[in-house]
Amino acid sequence: MKICVPVTRENTIDDHFGHCEFYNVFTVSEKGEITEVQTIESEQGCGCKSNIASVLAENGVTIMLAGGIGGGAINVLNNSGIDVVRGCSGNPTEIVKQFIAGSIIDNGISCQQHESHHENGHVCNN
Repeated sequence: MKICVPVTRENTIDDHFGHCEFYNVFTVSEKGEITEVQTIESEQGCGCKSNIASVLAENGVTIMLAGGIGGGAINVLNNSGIDVVRGCSGNPTEIVKQFIAGSIIDNGISCQQHESHHENGHVCNN
């Protein structure tokens, strides 16, 4: 399984999918262990209009653990075979480990406007 997380230069989950600096792609073994982390540079901009979904899908990503993300980006990712879990924050490796353990669930909140997510506290529901 491959899990993608949008990250900042400070190695935290970016609270806006389309504005992240990088995407970390975690390869997870059948035993639930992280075996590799690949970094993909972000084009930065609107996630729903970039080609990042196809790039991630070509790299085998099937899960996106995101902070704030809009409905358009979710649709593009879903159409590329990538499920999205919204509302994550903090250290990417720790969040991936929590997801693998089953303690991270989608918070059900999509950014309605690109500007509005900064005012909302996005936290993983664990």
